Amino acid sequence: MTPFEACLAALKQPGPPDTLFKAVDKALAEVVGHKLFTLLYVAPDGKRVKRLYTNMPKEYPVGGYKPVTESDWHKLVIGQRRAWVGYDYEDVKWAFFDHELIRSLGCESAINQPVVYVGRVLGTMNLLDAKGHYKESDPAKIEPFAALMIGPFLDAIAADPDIAKK
Repeated sequence: MTPFEACLAALKQPGPPDTLFKAVDKALAEVVGHKLFTLLYVAPDGKRVKRLYTNMPKEYPVGGYKPVTESDWHKLVIGQRRAWVGYDYEDVKWAFFDHELIRSLGCESAINQPVVYVGRVLGTMNLLDAKGHYKESDPAKIEPFAALMIGPFLDAIAADPDIAKK
């Protein structure tokens, strides 16, 4: 079974999406590799994100909201719906306020792959690893896995307090 086929099998399992998240984590580790993997959805107001999954819950716990700031990274990944590849610590420092924590985990490169549905960015898949780990061609390898996140991200957005208030 290919990594993608394993994810499709997990997608068919009843219950919360944790089985799918773990399958995608494992698959992406095989396809392009990563030390840190997280999934963040973009709240309906577009001003905050929430972590749905992490393979490092101590350092990056699930839950809680982080504010989104207008930045060049935000304009590219969220605004233009394009994947971003950071190749070294300077790139990571440019993109992330928590770059020191990221570096302390042995990560100095990253891919942020937007999860897009009908032109709307629902969230991002975030992979981080050692300096120089990722290549410009890697986002194309992981983009099919982003499509598997559409359902869980839509569910999370539907449960968001912004929606519940309406």
